[in-house]
Amino acid sequence: MPNRYGIEWAPVAQNDLDELLEYIAARDCVDAALHVYEKLMEKIDTLVSYPERCRIPPELKQIGVSEYRELILPPYSVFFRIRGKQLGIIAVLDRRRDLGELLIGRVLRT
Repeated sequence: MPNRYGIEWAPVAQNDLDELLEYIAARDCVDAALHVYEKLMEKIDTLVSYPERCRIPPELKQIGVSEYRELILPPYSVFFRIRGKQLGIIAVLDRRRDLGELLIGRVLRT
């Protein structure tokens, strides 16, 4: 049986998700936002086993930061850190944005 990890959301990551869903609902429709939410949660739930399979974000790797991982569901990415048996989700972002600046700022603040 695979190792099981707990998942904890940083308030800023929860805010990212809320803002993303509000944007989709306003720009498209509530059903589209619900669909994105369901797909993201389904993918995030897979992290409880083998989160190490996710890549180190290249934007962080190039500055020598390797403790964070990225789960990709195009065009969105979920960024998290593994500490023991706990996963800390730190961001849910649209990859069409300048992620380097966003991620480096968050990593420096955590």
